[in-house]
Amino acid sequence: MFHRSLALGAALLLSACVSSTPPENASPFLQELPEGLAEAADPNQNLSEVLILPEDNCYWYQHENAVEQTYLPLLTRDGRPICSQPRG
Repeated sequence: MFHRSLALGAALLLSACVSSTPPENASPFLQELPEGLAEAADPNQNLSEVLILPEDNCYWYQHENAVEQTYLPLLTRDGRPICSQPRG
């Protein structure tokens, strides 16, 4: 009985770790940048992989180096974050 309960508990824990993933061809990145965004952004940032996070309505880009891939805030030429107005 103990082994059956243990196996059931393990199965429930593992099923909680499974998440639905988007289709392989889906991209979280914007297909097209909003008008003026490329001109406002510092040119040393990767503008080919930009997304907007709903948590802060700001644009982020994927930065990649030899060690890691991470998201960094998209900044203007003078170092200010670029954010979008929330829809409302």
